[in-house]
Amino acid sequence: MRRIPPSYALASLLVLALVVWLAVGDFQQFQSSPTESTAEQAEALPRVEVSTQQSTPYIPQQVLQGQLTAERETVLRANVAGYVAEKPIEQGESVRQGETLLVLDNDALPERLQQARDELALAEAEYAGAQNLRRRELISQPELLRLQSALSASAAQVAQLEKQLQDTRPTAPFEGVLDRVQVELGDLLQPGEEWARLIDDRRLTGTAWVSQQQIGALSVGLPVTARLLNGGSLAGEVSYISSRAEEATRTFYIEVALDNPERLRLAGGSAEFTITLPPRQVHTLSPALFSLDERGQLAIKHLDDEDRVVQTAVELVSADTQRAYVSGLPDPVTLITLGAGLVSPGEAVTPVPAQEGGHAPVN
Repeated sequence: MRRIPPSYALASLLVLALVVWLAVGDFQQFQSSPTESTAEQAEALPRVEVSTQQSTPYIPQQVLQGQLTAERETVLRANVAGYVAEKPIEQGESVRQGETLLVLDNDALPERLQQARDELALAEAEYAGAQNLRRRELISQPELLRLQSALSASAAQVAQLEKQLQDTRPTAPFEGVLDRVQVELGDLLQPGEEWARLIDDRRLTGTAWVSQQQIGALSVGLPVTARLLNGGSLAGEVSYISSRAEEATRTFYIEVALDNPERLRLAGGSAEFTITLPPRQVHTLSPALFSLDERGQLAIKHLDDEDRVVQTAVELVSADTQRAYVSGLPDPVTLITLGAGLVSPGEAVTPVPAQEGGHAPVN
């Protein structure tokens, strides 16, 4: 029998050992492959930068441009014709309610009034006597009615002359300042002619127009601060909100009542009204985080407890170029601050806190 050379035998043993080693290695790799596959899957999830945030109280405000008017202002007009006889109150002076503002020539009205009163007294006496005669059937019923009619005519004449005499001495309907007096002594006034204005500016009324989007947040009684052109300010509150928008502009008319204790000359000017709304709980975030949901509403992407993306519609309470104040998010909320545009609602992600060194890489 031919013997195998030692070199061949050694080579065969080496080949056999290599085959066994490879087989054992493949088996171990097979055993460890599920763990490595799971790690690879976790590593494959999109990474997003997140920030957890609590809601904070916020006091929203609305700023409107408007006009200022006196709370009470009236145009004074002549009720009767006459020449200006006296000007007891000069232009710009303060007056009390019921104080005489002007005196017109009375055209002998006191004498005519006295005559009418005498005739009224005579008519009353005649009618009283006629009533006694009628009870004794000494005069007819038509004669009694004629005397009664004469009495009524005399009473009407007295009332008319008293009103005319009163109109020659117009008085202040309320306390205020006599403004823009347009007559001088001797001027002839005709009925209905304007001769001055009376202004009560101890309180002012501010008027403004509010858009349809803003009107829902307003209510009567909300505090208002009016900023004046001279840098000053007045405090007040919303006093009236119209129930219907103007058809041309689709805006609502509002009024604010303002205190003017120093009687500053502000009526007729413009002002900026800052209306303070009731406080709300909001989240403060960057306007860059906004997106639109499937209904076209403003929405914010955040994570749920299982690190899945959620898109929630929010209400924009207020905003400027750097911050937006929104309501409608859960409290607290884990906001996606970087990478929100690359993930979809319902998708699982790997969150990376924003404070751990810069921005998170996104896949």
